[in-house]
Amino acid sequence: MGKIQYYTEEGLKRLKDELQELKTKGRHDIAKQIAEARDKGDLSENAEYDAAKDAQGLLELKISKLEEVVGNARVLDNSKMDTSKVGILSTVKIKNVKNGMTVTYMLVSEEEADLKANKISLASPFGKGLMGKKVGEIAQINAPAGTVEFEVLEINY
Repeated sequence: MGKIQYYTEEGLKRLKDELQELKTKGRHDIAKQIAEARDKGDLSENAEYDAAKDAQGLLELKISKLEEVVGNARVLDNSKMDTSKVGILSTVKIKNVKNGMTVTYMLVSEEEADLKANKISLASPFGKGLMGKKVGEIAQINAPAGTVEFEVLEINY
């Protein structure tokens, strides 16, 4: 059994939609490719057939992995969370102690991470450094350029 991952409702819906797309359209497209390649004759020397069968194997592997992720996924209930400290799905405003710059991030599962949307993974150096911190505390983040200190200014859920 895989590990339980927590998602927003929107994130879990996206995963389920992707799984459905792979099972329907994805499988249909691969079956079509295999049929077209089969129609071209001798299968022993048919590179298109081999490629289509390989693609089918990869698709089925992706489907089974996604089924496991969805099966172990849980939607997080914000009402039962300790909102006094940084946790999954919290939006945290932090200030770089050295240069005073502030930034706001939402902490999410790895699959939902999207830096452009300021959604960072719990498994990232920032995520690990911020977890469990309270407003006013300093988080030490191990960045490629060395350790950077950030003060937690706000925590919202």
